[in-house]
Amino acid sequence: MTLRILHYAAVVILATVFAGEAQAADKLHVGKASPTSDVMLPVDIGVETGIFAKHGLDVEITTFSGGAKLHQGMAADAIDIGVGAGPEFALLAKGAEELAICNAVGPARFLGVGVAADSKAQSAADLKGAKIGVSSNGSLTFWLALELARVKGWGPDGVTPVTTGNDATSYVAALHTHEIDAFISTTSLSFQLEEKKEGRLLFPVTDYVGNLSAGTIFATKKLIAANPDGVRRFLAAWFDIIAYMRANKDDTVRMTSKLTGFSTTVQAKEYDLTMPMFSKDGKFDAESLATLKRSFADLKVLDTPPDMTKLYTEAFLPKS
Repeated sequence: MTLRILHYAAVVILATVFAGEAQAADKLHVGKASPTSDVMLPVDIGVETGIFAKHGLDVEITTFSGGAKLHQGMAADAIDIGVGAGPEFALLAKGAEELAICNAVGPARFLGVGVAADSKAQSAADLKGAKIGVSSNGSLTFWLALELARVKGWGPDGVTPVTTGNDATSYVAALHTHEIDAFISTTSLSFQLEEKKEGRLLFPVTDYVGNLSAGTIFATKKLIAANPDGVRRFLAAWFDIIAYMRANKDDTVRMTSKLTGFSTTVQAKEYDLTMPMFSKDGKFDAESLATLKRSFADLKVLDTPPDMTKLYTEAFLPKS
């Protein structure tokens, strides 16, 4: 009887310990600036595969319709960590209580210039004077439209950015009504339109622009101060997710297809195009920082050039 009692007590103690460990998972509210951008999809994959949970994190995802709204959520303490794009550094320079903590993606391989299937445009040269659909004023896609005109030497009015929102239906509707001649959005959207014989990818934006920290992870200073270990574990989980995606194409394509609503054929093409863009160390490279600094001047979003070194930290990145 004594042995049975001791055995039962041991089971209870172990159950209590494991229950305590299960309850110890840190709750993190993570925001995405876009529902279907390749840069943000690893967050969803991390939840579905249980990778965040393995790092002791309970991640709750909220999706926003653009970077500005994401950072409004962070300012309101509704979001702890945000996955967005490099141009959002400008919000930090304006006083947002955040730091960029990871340069997740340098080159924007997931973005491209798309056109309708019957468009006569065959190259970038054919877009001089074009109306180009972008997600919002001051967004990454907005700047990419301006940058195309600059690189091609067309002058500040070489193209006209037209804001349409960042969902696929808005771009397609604007194309059909000839409100726009082309659009800058995810390459997967162009692949999907190509599959439906409604559009095609004209060229990826990497044809004319280099690294620009196209995928950036931000954390609130409040979270950094209160739970620095949680920030470290989030980034450790992030790189485990990217490693998982690299090693498991079929599963990644299946999961991303479910998330985006695009076919597995489209997502397989997207996978091959975009997987190489994910950083292996998350460090902020000089080219990205210089490009972003110039973009702030182009967009006239800051009165003076910021000291970029004060807007990010690499202290929470996994040690190589």
